[in-house]
Amino acid sequence: MLSGKQKRHLRALGHSLKPVIHIGKKEIEDALIKEANAALDCHELIKVKLQESCLLDKNEAADILAGSCNADIAQVLGRTFLLYRPATTPVIVLPKADKPAKAKQS
Repeated sequence: MLSGKQKRHLRALGHSLKPVIHIGKKEIEDALIKEANAALDCHELIKVKLQESCLLDKNEAADILAGSCNADIAQVLGRTFLLYRPATTPVIVLPKADKPAKAKQS
């Protein structure tokens, strides 16, 4: 699970990326999952775009594909979302996770 700081870092990196996966009217099939896995293996962070012909909700599509690829959702924005899965030798260095807030004592 990604922290807020890590998601912000990934969103900044993903801003300039072009979508490498497009989900159309065939929606999420085994071939698309294989393609997404291959892209995540190469790039760690990928942008996915939902075409107009896709009937899935953007959040539903992001959840299904992320779950199928064992990836984290870094952002859902419009008809586009970012998926992140660290490689065996990570190239993207994430900031340390946020520390839990201390409870105030009265």
